[in-house]
Amino acid sequence: MSAEYATFGLAPAMRAGGVLANGDYQVHRDFVDFIVDGRPLLFQLSDLDAVSPLAADIPPAIFTDHVRSLLLEAEAPLAEGRYVIYGCPECEGLECGAVTATIEKTGDGRDDYVWRDFAWQTDDHADLELNGYHGIGPFRFRGDEYRSALGQLLTPQAEPGAGRRVLLIGARVAVLAKLAAALRTIGIGADITQDATGVPSEELRGYGAVAFGRAVDAAQRAATRREFERADADVAYVDGLAPIIPLLVAQIESALDRSPAPQRRLTRLVAADGEAGLEVTSTCRVRLTAYRLDRLYRTHTHEVFDDVLDPGQHRISLDNKATKGESFLVARTTGSVLVAPMAR
Repeated sequence: MSAEYATFGLAPAMRAGGVLANGDYQVHRDFVDFIVDGRPLLFQLSDLDAVSPLAADIPPAIFTDHVRSLLLEAEAPLAEGRYVIYGCPECEGLECGAVTATIEKTGDGRDDYVWRDFAWQTDDHADLELNGYHGIGPFRFRGDEYRSALGQLLTPQAEPGAGRRVLLIGARVAVLAKLAAALRTIGIGADITQDATGVPSEELRGYGAVAFGRAVDAAQRAATRREFERADADVAYVDGLAPIIPLLVAQIESALDRSPAPQRRLTRLVAADGEAGLEVTSTCRVRLTAYRLDRLYRTHTHEVFDDVLDPGQHRISLDNKATKGESFLVARTTGSVLVAPMAR
């Protein structure tokens, strides 16, 4: 085994939820991702839709057990000394498939940790010959760096997923109610109000985003911002583009993603003159959905692109029927979502 070291770190990540064009819901999951040599390990696994075991919505005791397991302070959860590195974001069941690996300490007196023999596993036994990730690892991590990163997760303030609530402000109560229901369905808390004045600071600090409807005037937006500034609350502000629930959900998901650009698959989206321009950081499947309002304010939905793209910048021509009039584009990958109005 090579003595060359890889760097080990952790970073907040999310699997973006959403209301899909076919009406299905995709659950939102916040988790802690493994950063190996400065890049999310998940990005080395092609277009895998998965989360690490260090997810925000599992009970604290189980979260702690997962951390201690990765520190080798508990027995491996799977046979042959294997550990789940990424699992299904919907149910986390092994039968859905999981990326597993062997984790061990080196026996050369250096107190290092090694992750090796990565494989796709769907039952108790991992077939390395048939389902092994032969181009990934082994990774050798310095023990102090490895223990320090994981040890920070054992403090309560380090738990991921804080601020997974959204405050909705708007004039159309029916739209807000539908939006709140959709957000709750995918795992994001949502509250509705007309005025944030006088709300206790600790309550305001529990929100990750504030979404304004199109009818909210500048004075009300400014007053809301002052209340959050008074509470020293770090929130993202979302200006709703149109009363289209899947579009608004995508806007909010995008706002909740605070990860730096190198840790996102999708980093740029522009839409103009019937064409989309986007940039991806790793090979992944990209889906583009266009939403259009006609003159009677009816919503029309069009799936305009669905394919695997290589890292880099891409320009994609769009169907004129899907983008005429007032229209908007949603780009989605596993873990990232961006929204852009169609400029003319």
